[in-house]
Amino acid sequence: MKFINYLIIRFSILTALGIVAGHYSTFQSVFFLKAIVTLVIALFIIWLLTRKQFYQNSLFGMVSYVCFFTIGYFNYQLQLPLFQPSHYSHISTEETTDFFQLKITNIIKPGNYNRKYIAKVEAINGISTSGSILILIQKDSTSDALYIDNQLLLSTSFKSIPQPLNPGQFDYSKYMKTLGVYDQIQFKNRHILMKTKGTTTLKGQAERFRNYLLKKLKQTSLGFDERAIIQALVLGQKKDIDKELYNNYATAGAAHILAVSGLHVGILYFILTFILSFTNRLKHGSFIQSFLMIFCLWFFAFVTGLSPSVTRAVTMFSIFAFAKAINRDSTTMNNLFLSFFLLILVNPLWLFHVGFQLSYLAVFSIIVVQPKLSKYYRPRFYIDTLFWGIFTVSIAAQLGVLPLSIYYFHQFPGLFFLTNIVVLPVIGILLGGGILLLILSVADFLPNQFAKVYNFLIQSLNEFIKWVANQELFVFRDIHYTEGNTLTTYFFLIALILLWYNFNYKNLIVVLVSFNLLIGLSIWDKLASSQIEFLIFHKSRKSLIGYKNNNQFTLFRNDSLSNFETSYPIRTYLVNRRIDEFYEEFIPKTFKFRNTTVLILDSFGVYSKNFQKSIVILTESPKVNLERLIDSIHPQLIIADGSNYTSYVIRWKKTCVQKKLPFHHTGKKGAYIIE
Repeated sequence: MKFINYLIIRFSILTALGIVAGHYSTFQSVFFLKAIVTLVIALFIIWLLTRKQFYQNSLFGMVSYVCFFTIGYFNYQLQLPLFQPSHYSHISTEETTDFFQLKITNIIKPGNYNRKYIAKVEAINGISTSGSILILIQKDSTSDALYIDNQLLLSTSFKSIPQPLNPGQFDYSKYMKTLGVYDQIQFKNRHILMKTKGTTTLKGQAERFRNYLLKKLKQTSLGFDERAIIQALVLGQKKDIDKELYNNYATAGAAHILAVSGLHVGILYFILTFILSFTNRLKHGSFIQSFLMIFCLWFFAFVTGLSPSVTRAVTMFSIFAFAKAINRDSTTMNNLFLSFFLLILVNPLWLFHVGFQLSYLAVFSIIVVQPKLSKYYRPRFYIDTLFWGIFTVSIAAQLGVLPLSIYYFHQFPGLFFLTNIVVLPVIGILLGGGILLLILSVADFLPNQFAKVYNFLIQSLNEFIKWVANQELFVFRDIHYTEGNTLTTYFFLIALILLWYNFNYKNLIVVLVSFNLLIGLSIWDKLASSQIEFLIFHKSRKSLIGYKNNNQFTLFRNDSLSNFETSYPIRTYLVNRRIDEFYEEFIPKTFKFRNTTVLILDSFGVYSKNFQKSIVILTESPKVNLERLIDSIHPQLIIADGSNYTSYVIRWKKTCVQKKLPFHHTGKKGAYIIE
């Protein structure tokens, strides 16, 4: 494959590697950051001194690579609170109560008990600050939803976002850090001292305009599920989609069409190219077309609420349109990496967003794989040309995102090709028709017949998706996949593609090495997950205790129901630990693990004094005198799980502190594992 300019590709990769190094680096120092700045300045001076030389030596190349790597590292480190002098964490602490002035910047999908928002901390006790924080407002009958740009005044303190309490559980705190959010504030609506509309921002205007469009959609004759789909397709609003319907789309491998992203922007790009093709007959037609296309794309981003995924995709396609406007002789690959480079410079945290990773890997794979794959068959008719194009694009895109999808979601839809055969041609019609329907709705000129036809199309698509999702035989779930597996798989795929393009001895050796590395890592991972462990999970109002022996797992529970294998937190644990065999039993009174005796007390609180130096697990709020128990059997450790009353746990903790005995509450410290 011929690239016009390798430099932007190399510099993009090096900058990304620098960001990754900054993310995983445990060494954070202002002095070190200043040293990096000095190094970058020195490298820039070297470049100025050598840039007029026609032939550059290898030192110049190495210096350039190091420069872009350090730029990535430096750019990421600047996002950390340590290097932001005005960050709120330098003014307030978790132990103090202060007056917080907050401004809503993002609305997050609500939980079962709380509404969730991301807010900018504008001031603390009247002192101007920076930084974003997660706010949780308890749902009640008197609480009203907040909107972007709303300003709040609170007397409160912040807390760190909780870490996961069970092994294998989704780390929400880690996810929020990729958004630049490290702490949270939780309160009730009545605790708000003052609430105002706040100064309007562009994002706030976009949110209000989108709410206006949503209100117009509700006035149409569309069904509830059908209206929820068009809201997701055109407006990026997924909150009204029924949970079962969304799960059907995810199982069928079509969840990506419900999140406005690169696919939607790409389809809109080609629709606009077709609509604006008449400008090619005008003077400066290419420039006019590109200008109108960029304007329409950014207006679409505005309508969808300027979400990060849409903003990234619109930036990428805007670069494509701009290159066309200035008649820049550049390849799609270079434009792709140019947009990638600009975006990670603007916000290095985007590099760790799942949507960002999947969208760029999908486009990259399509550019590299699809052209060569399409040459294996030359269709002669329109129908087979259409299906062959969909097939090659689907295979190429799926190849690029498959390892990462399995790593994040632990499942693979086996009928993804069948889904794409139907969805990809239809999605363009639905997106274009949805935009037209929205325009007619705003103009109060929507023909009822048009709404009925559109409603029928979405209804038919939903039925098809439901049918595909019900083919359980072709849905592969609970696949264990680690970061190491993902990286080595991509190494192997890249080696295969290089061999595919240029079959030679060198590339063949690389393929064999990468394959052996992939197999070796899988064996190592299998051996590493074969350890024996005894653990006490945390689950509210339940007692779940497990014993793992290699790939076998026995769950001890106090509930007569036996569906824990498919429920939280057991399911994620089974996937994380590569469990093949699962058994369930009732909780025993005692358990012998290695050389340790585990004494388990239930609500009756009956125990024997023979179990000296044991580990004691308190479940179901036992009526026991803990001081007497400690004096009688001298336990090594007291553990309280999630089935106990909070008041009991507080009392037990005080007793253990007085007795200088270790105390572990799973609700605060998470699951306890004995290896």
